[in-house]
Amino acid sequence: MSIETQSSTQGPRTRGRAGNVALSGARGLALMFISLPGAVICFCFTLVSIALIPIGVGIVTTPWVLAGVRSFADRRRLLAAEWGGVRIPRAYRPLPEDANPWARTFGMLRDPATWRDIRWLPVDMTAGFVTALVAFALPLYPLEGFAIAAGLWRVLPDGYWYGFVKVTDQTSAFYAAGLGAVLLVAALWLAPLLLRAHFRLTGAVLGSGQGELAERVRVLTETRRDAVDTSAAELRRIERDLHDGAQARLVAMGMDLGTVEALLEKDPEKARELLAQARRSSADALTELRELVRGIHPPVLAERGLGDAVRALALRLPVTIEVEVDLPGRAEAPVESAAYFAVSEILTNAVKHSGADRIWIDIHHGEGLLRVSVTDNGKGGASIGAGSGLAGVERRLGTFDGVLAVSSPAGGPTMVTMEIPCVLS
Repeated sequence: MSIETQSSTQGPRTRGRAGNVALSGARGLALMFISLPGAVICFCFTLVSIALIPIGVGIVTTPWVLAGVRSFADRRRLLAAEWGGVRIPRAYRPLPEDANPWARTFGMLRDPATWRDIRWLPVDMTAGFVTALVAFALPLYPLEGFAIAAGLWRVLPDGYWYGFVKVTDQTSAFYAAGLGAVLLVAALWLAPLLLRAHFRLTGAVLGSGQGELAERVRVLTETRRDAVDTSAAELRRIERDLHDGAQARLVAMGMDLGTVEALLEKDPEKARELLAQARRSSADALTELRELVRGIHPPVLAERGLGDAVRALALRLPVTIEVEVDLPGRAEAPVESAAYFAVSEILTNAVKHSGADRIWIDIHHGEGLLRVSVTDNGKGGASIGAGSGLAGVERRLGTFDGVLAVSSPAGGPTMVTMEIPCVLS
């Protein structure tokens, strides 16, 4: 078992305008390959699955299809925040963990957020694809004009048009280069704006619009109820662990000490045995109390913060883990605790179910958000479903208005990303 850690305290890197254009073009290319095929596949599967509901097949398939659509939309929300600075709230209504396929299907179909996702898919495959395409092509098109002026015009067919310039000789080729220079200057401004427009369009359709305030109140009410239920369950667990563990050992130790008092003069050998047993019981009780305290709030988390707590957690796991932390300060204790136990749950799932032998953890803070991503090279197939550990993580983060997104295609890799709004001290 090994672990590699890396900390960074550098601030955000500054890029020149040319670097921003190149980055916008690369991101536009990535979005082209994401938006068109992803949106088309999700939209077609959704329509077919919903159409099959009357004959019963859709009752089984629709929850899985809509969960895939939500995962696709969640991934775009994360890209909008990281690449475009556009925050798109996630406001899906929670479903009971023990819901049957019928309840899950119609529960998801009654959710307004589901229909916003479905309306967004055609927009993403058309206007979203076009904005990403132009953001990618605009910085590249001027290069053709420069190549034409450098001699490419000689091998082009007669009357080749570059934009509105007809290239027939070296002079017209220079005109093409001039037009390319103008387009390149325009690209310095327009390419980043087009990328941002792509994400603003996504936010306009995926966002809850005029009902955002009512939706926000509903989500906060549900997350508060989840927090209360979680706290009550945690208190019951602590009480049960104390009663069945440390308390029982301390009671037994008291009885042993009482017996030792009675045997001290009559049977010293037996008294020494009971004293040794009491000492072992006290050591076991202390160990159980330490484990209990670690389960409530790990001491290393309180003393050294989230980064070191996650490193200490990773050291106890039988896989190779790389932890990268870039936190210039500390979040509030409840936020750190929620993030720590969320990472703990995700790592436990990865070790038990994914078959991964390597895990990467990245923790950083930017734009008012604590972002944590956990990636493994396992077999994939993870999802936020009822009864899964990830559903519990999502409820835990929801208390803090956090977002959980999972990308886990069959065959892997699996990437779980969490965002929690917070400020660092």
